[in-house]
Amino acid sequence: MSPTAVFPASTVLGHPRIGPRRELKRALESYWAGRSTRAELDRVGAELRESTWRRLAELGLDGLPSNTFSLYDHVLDTAVLLGAVPKRYRDAADPYFAMARGTEELAPLRMTKWFDTNYHYIVPEIGPETVFELDAAKPLGEVREARALGYETRPVVVGPVTFLLLGGALDRLDEVLGPYEELLAALAAEGVAWVQLDEPALVGDRTPEELDAVRRAYERLGAAAARPALLVAAPYGDLGEALPVLAGTPVEALGLDLVRGGVPAVDLTGKTVVAGVVSGRDVWRTSQERALAALAAVRASRVTVSTSCSLLHVPYTLAAEPGLDPALKERLAFAEEKVAEVVALAAADRPAAGPITEVSVPPAAPVALEERGPYAVRAAAQLTLPPLPTTTIGSFPQTGELRAARAAVVAGTLSQADYERRVEAEIERVIRLQERLGLDVLVHGEPERNDMVQYFAEHLDGFAVTANGWVQSYGSRCTRPPILHGDVARPAPITVRWATYAQSLTDRPVKGMLTGPVTIVAWSFVRDDLPLRDVVFQVADAIRDEVRDLEAAGLRIIQVDEPALRELLPLRRAAQSDYLRWAVAAYRRATSGASDRTQIHTHLCYSDADQILAAIDGLDADVTTIESARSGGRILGSVPGFGRGLGPGVYDIHSPRVPAVDEVEALLRRTVEALPVERVWVNPDCGLKTRTYEEVEASLTNVITATRRLRVEL
Repeated sequence: MSPTAVFPASTVLGHPRIGPRRELKRALESYWAGRSTRAELDRVGAELRESTWRRLAELGLDGLPSNTFSLYDHVLDTAVLLGAVPKRYRDAADPYFAMARGTEELAPLRMTKWFDTNYHYIVPEIGPETVFELDAAKPLGEVREARALGYETRPVVVGPVTFLLLGGALDRLDEVLGPYEELLAALAAEGVAWVQLDEPALVGDRTPEELDAVRRAYERLGAAAARPALLVAAPYGDLGEALPVLAGTPVEALGLDLVRGGVPAVDLTGKTVVAGVVSGRDVWRTSQERALAALAAVRASRVTVSTSCSLLHVPYTLAAEPGLDPALKERLAFAEEKVAEVVALAAADRPAAGPITEVSVPPAAPVALEERGPYAVRAAAQLTLPPLPTTTIGSFPQTGELRAARAAVVAGTLSQADYERRVEAEIERVIRLQERLGLDVLVHGEPERNDMVQYFAEHLDGFAVTANGWVQSYGSRCTRPPILHGDVARPAPITVRWATYAQSLTDRPVKGMLTGPVTIVAWSFVRDDLPLRDVVFQVADAIRDEVRDLEAAGLRIIQVDEPALRELLPLRRAAQSDYLRWAVAAYRRATSGASDRTQIHTHLCYSDADQILAAIDGLDADVTTIESARSGGRILGSVPGFGRGLGPGVYDIHSPRVPAVDEVEALLRRTVEALPVERVWVNPDCGLKTRTYEEVEASLTNVITATRRLRVEL
């Protein structure tokens, strides 16, 4: 079909893929556990793809995407598509999942956050030995699969510039464009009318050299003799200086995020604009007035209605939430409801171009902090621990029995008192295990918590929680983001009972475990009628009350986690310093009620924290634990000037493999070379919730063995 094909009137840039009832999660975990075959896993994937295309068509959507489904991660899929599979994985029984999760012999590839979202992607490993070779089986297979069901689709692929920027190898652009040209030719031969190339990296600050790479890439792909028409989509923000560069290339359509980015002043006559006026990042209904005004303001040859980004980041449907308050439900739209909004906007009469009404929000009032004493004073007043103190991040394995007990309480078949006795028994199991292993600072294991954010949302005013609002975080890992819809307050203590019970079982220090204000807000769907900073400060006040109560109950160590601190960092540098200023202020407000003798810990993971190390230092936590094992210790090059206790992780908990003693010891040696030994802590990368007790015990045994070896030497 000719590249001059008309783009459909309505589309979405992507769709949830885990399944309305997490069908893919269950199929993946069954396959990984050896209870089912790869053929059975693939069958579930095919069923989910079919149901997605069928439902999108039933809702009236004109342009259906394909190749948005993934068994683990779409960036990993792109690496396989382009032949960027490191040699060490190729002989594994299942190379794809070996890269994603590792094997007993192989560590997995690095994982980090997808731009400013809570989705995690596998970082491509592109080295001098990487030879790019096309393997188009997946996108071609999905096109044929959909066509056999009666649907014509638009394949979606991560674009070449974003893929190489994620892999730190933009200098390989000319080499990678060959496989992209081959892919376009293969899809054209298959009769595909349009291909979507996603380039979210272009909504961040880009250098002149990077912008020139954009120009070269799309001039070359646009000049291909045989190709479908090209849609280049740039979600999560404003294209800025990249927009005129892309507009000057032969691509036929541009996907613009008009929710997080503004309506472009550039005249795009000659292009189709796929206008993202329905947000794919939140769960609020779209203002039809504002969306229609934005559509009318775009100057282009054709304007198509779309979502601002993939709907991967929102739950499937409100139809699965009969328990939500009807008044709140009227304000919400999940994926299916957003598709319906797209279809309705495409059919609506559009007004003449005019100004878009913006809501004026007053700035937040200055926040006065209660300052803790200097770090040196605090350190002298706090607990004395052995050199290289060992601890874990907070959670221990969430067993099937615990999840069943929580469900039984909801169903009314288990009393609250019986449930609490089971939680106490699990806490005692976790404490005894840690004592036996020889950990220095213990945790209660969080058996009472379904999720590190949802648990707090269930105990704070201003939040609602869903029954089936699952969103994929990575692989088979899903969360149910709470809906923060009103003013936040803490009506009663949340964690004190369980923390004090755990401390009563042991003479070793037990950490009180809290989630920080930025993370609670980042991992919720947040009200849009207040500035984000104001909402975060409300949550900070609630957490400060909990810190004070934990300290009053006798806890000497309190951990307030902020793994989302980097995640909310604006993609444009001009806005980053203001965000970091108030985010750090919110954390310090949340912890300001603690006395100098209370040791405050924080934790960050899988979010390129080395980019904001000065802000992390500014949190003024006494100890920071941080992901390091999965990324091969890359954070260690940035930490020599870090002024307080630091625990770069030595055990990657997102893989089932057990790290060897020598492997842990090597990471520890690198750490004590980068930091004064008196400031080094030893810990996993993250919480142990997703692992089994067998994996945890074996791994922590090796961590402690390696630590003791090094202690003797030092």
